[in-house]
Amino acid sequence: MPSVNKAKDVQVFPIAANTRVLRSRTWERLKFEIEYALQKGTTANSYLIEGDKTALFDPPGESFTTIFLDALQARIDPKTIDYVILGHINPNRASTLKALLKIAPQITIVCSNPGAVSLRKIWAEQELKLKVIKGEETLDLGQGHILEFIPTQNPRYPDHLCTYDRITEVLYTDKLFGCHVCGERIFDEGWAVDLEDRRYYFDCLMAPHARQVIASLDKIADKPARVYATAHGSLVRYSLIELTEDYRTWAQQQNELELNVALIYASAYGNTATIAGAIARGITKAGVAVESINAESAKAEEIKSAVDKSAGFIMGSPTLGGHAPTQIQSALGIVLANAAKTQLAGAFGSFGWSGEAVDLLETKFRNAGYRFGFEPIRVKFTPTDAVLKTCEEAGTDFAQALKKAKRDRQKVRKAQGITADVDRTEQAVGRLVGSMCIVTTKKSEVSGAMLASWVSQATFNPPGLTVAVAKERAIESLLYTGNNFVLNVLPEGKHISLMKHFLKPFAPGEDRFEGVATQEATNGCPILSDTLAYVECQVANRMECGDHWLIYAVAEQGKVFQSDAVTAIHHRKSGTHY
Repeated sequence: MPSVNKAKDVQVFPIAANTRVLRSRTWERLKFEIEYALQKGTTANSYLIEGDKTALFDPPGESFTTIFLDALQARIDPKTIDYVILGHINPNRASTLKALLKIAPQITIVCSNPGAVSLRKIWAEQELKLKVIKGEETLDLGQGHILEFIPTQNPRYPDHLCTYDRITEVLYTDKLFGCHVCGERIFDEGWAVDLEDRRYYFDCLMAPHARQVIASLDKIADKPARVYATAHGSLVRYSLIELTEDYRTWAQQQNELELNVALIYASAYGNTATIAGAIARGITKAGVAVESINAESAKAEEIKSAVDKSAGFIMGSPTLGGHAPTQIQSALGIVLANAAKTQLAGAFGSFGWSGEAVDLLETKFRNAGYRFGFEPIRVKFTPTDAVLKTCEEAGTDFAQALKKAKRDRQKVRKAQGITADVDRTEQAVGRLVGSMCIVTTKKSEVSGAMLASWVSQATFNPPGLTVAVAKERAIESLLYTGNNFVLNVLPEGKHISLMKHFLKPFAPGEDRFEGVATQEATNGCPILSDTLAYVECQVANRMECGDHWLIYAVAEQGKVFQSDAVTAIHHRKSGTHY
C-alpha cells in the first residue's frame, strides 16, 4: 500500500527514442470516484515526443498543474511545443491545459471531434487552435515519428482517442489498460502484483462499455505495439499480450451474460457520471451486464435498441436551471415509448440546489406503471465514499431483483426428489458443512457485514483462513488485498438472533450494526460482542472462483469469549444455495 505521507511529484523517464513519460504521482486517493476506491494512489501519465516537431500528450488534472508545469519547463521550453494531443478531455484536465496555453499560445490542440465540442463548451470565450481528428488520420512529427490516430470512443469517454507512433511502436492508450496504483515502477515488471488492480479498474471503467471495448481492441489489433503508454499506473511492456487477452476475455464475458440493463445518463459536471459508474459497478459484480449510454452523444436508435434488449433500465440526470437537460428529456420519451411494463426501472441524479430532474424521472416511471429496482437516488453536489457505496449496493439490488424474476419465470425443477445426475451431485455437495461466522469490516466511513459459513483454516504458518464471498455481496468491494476484517465465530444454540439480524435484507446504505453490541478491533473493524470468538484478519490474496471470490487472509490476533461453547455449524441439503 503506497505511503500517504509522500508529497505529490512528477517522475520523468525516457521510454523510447525522443520520447519521455512525465508521471504526475499522488500517493493518496485522487478523487471520490468508484474507480479509486482501492485507495492505492494513482499516476496521471503525460508523454513528450521531440521530433522535428514536438508533441505533448495528455497534461494532467488541476491538482497537478503547478508541479507538472515546473517539471515540464525544467526540461523543455513550452514555446517549442507544437501540439498537445488529448486522449480525452474533461474540465479538470482543461485547467492545466489553460495554464499551459497562457505561456505557450502557439500550441495546436489535437483531439477527436467530440473532444473539440467539449473544449468549445469549456472555453466558449476563447479562440482555440484545433486539429480535429475525424477518422484514422496521421500526423508527421519528423525523424520517423508518424502518429496514427485511432478513435476508440465509448459512452463514458465519447471523445476517446488512441495514438500509435510507427517508429517507436508505442501505443498511447489513454484510459485503456491502466490501473490506479502509485509506485516507483515506470514499466510493469513483476506485473502479477497488478492483476487485482487491473481487473478492478476494468470492472469499474470498462465493463459497462464491453461492446465498445471489443471494438477498440479490434481497431488496435493491427498495430504492432511494444509498449502501451497508459493514462494511469505503470506502462505496459512485459504483460502486453496477457493484458490484451484479459481485456478481450473480460469484455466477452460481459457480452455473453443473459441479463442486461440499459443505463442511460447525462452529466454536466461529472457527478452524475460518477454515480452512474458506482451503480454500474454494483450491477456487473452481481453477474448482470450493463449497456451504458451517454444521452449527450447517443443516437435515438442506439437508446431504443439498448432498451429493447434489456431486462431493466436506469436513467440518471443532473438538474440544470430546475430542469433535466434536453437530451435526457428526449431519451425519456424514447424509453417510455419502447420499454415493456415488465421491465424494472431506476432513477438517479445529482444537483446543486434542487433536484427536479430526478423528480421528473421518478414521476414519469411511476405514472407509467413501472416497478422500481431501488428507491430513486438524489445526490447533492459531489458524492462521498459512503454515497458511492450506497449507489453500488443499489445497483446490486437492481441486478438481484432481475435475477430473482428470471428464476421465478424458470421454475422447471421439481420441488422434491432426485431427478438427474446434477441433482445428485448438488445434494452431495450440500452435505459439506462449515462453521457459522459473521464477517465484519470497516474502511474509512464505510462498513459492511455478512453471514458466512464457507470458512476454513487454510495455513498453519502464517495462521491463515479462507472465506468464500459471493461476487454480488455488498461487502465484497471492501475485501481487497491489504484490507482488514474481523471473523466473528457464532456459538451453537445462541446464534439465532445474530444470524437472523444479518440474514435480513438491508437497504442500500443501511447501517448493518444498528441495535447490535459491538466493540472496535485493533484493526478498526467491528467486533460482535455476543459471539464465541473473533479473529482479526488482513486480506493477503483473492482468487476468482465462478460466482464467488475466495478470500485468503492472515489471522493477526484473536480472542475466545466463551471457552465452554462450541462453534455453530451450518447444515445444508443442496449445493446450489446457502
